[in-house]
Amino acid sequence: MSDTKRIRVMIVDDHAVVRSGLSAFLMVYPDLEMVGEAESGEEAVARAGICKPDVILMDLVMPGMDGVVTTRAIKQKYPQIEVVALTSFKEENMVQGALQAGAKGYLLKNVSAIELSSAIRSAYAHRMTLSSEAAEVLVQSNAQTVPASDGLTEREREVLALMVEGLNNGEIAAHLVVSPSTVKFHIANIFDKLGVDNRVAAVTLALQRHLV
Repeated sequence: MSDTKRIRVMIVDDHAVVRSGLSAFLMVYPDLEMVGEAESGEEAVARAGICKPDVILMDLVMPGMDGVVTTRAIKQKYPQIEVVALTSFKEENMVQGALQAGAKGYLLKNVSAIELSSAIRSAYAHRMTLSSEAAEVLVQSNAQTVPASDGLTEREREVLALMVEGLNNGEIAAHLVVSPSTVKFHIANIFDKLGVDNRVAAVTLALQRHLV
């Protein structure tokens, strides 16, 4: 990343001490820049348009407008802004809710500075980061529908491996020298065979079950 382009980060948390700590953390990394903070969901939505962050670190449990609702509102209004959920909770409904609202990551607050900075950079590159706890929750939530044998073809495993690497459909198509519609067909088959209905769950299962 060039010196002239730093990743603009906004912090949303109702605890001042957490915001202060995250602000100090951001100052350590020359490629990250804190451009704003908010102590509530309502304030976050209002300040997002002013601060124009690239990535928002979003607490999920806040009085009033919670982090899931706030994430959805920001993604609808400012789709270019990526959100990383940073919370103390790993309940299934919170993990699923945050990801369905458009979050590009889900981390617990005991995450290391290196892991958090990496997640911010991944979100900026439009790639997903999940804590091991969040990944486990997703796997367990899909466990009832996962067949004993996945039955993936060799080509489907290739596509799944590229999904794990974070490639989008167009990039996968270019890599395999096939059409985007062919990639969509393979991904639909992968979802069906793994018993999942979204990309995050498919990637999580692939990692947890060592499918690729």
